[in-house]
Amino acid sequence: MSETRDNGGPAFPIPGLHNDADFNGMSLRDYFAAKAMQAAATNPVGAEGFTSEERAAWAYARAAWAYAQADAMLEARK
Repeated sequence: MSETRDNGGPAFPIPGLHNDADFNGMSLRDYFAAKAMQAAATNPVGAEGFTSEERAAWAYARAAWAYAQADAMLEARK
């Protein structure tokens, strides 16, 4: 069973763009996560000196954190 998650709807809806009524670009959840990731990227502490496997795990953890922040922002909007 897959979990249905609130994605907040389209971040910047433009109905009919590209002659597609359903094309609305990224979701608000993706937009919030990208903004959280952008803020995290300004932190000078990163994956320096990590192996490629450790860097991949670190990047995944940071991305998961960004989506957790996005989920919290969506919840706060309710």
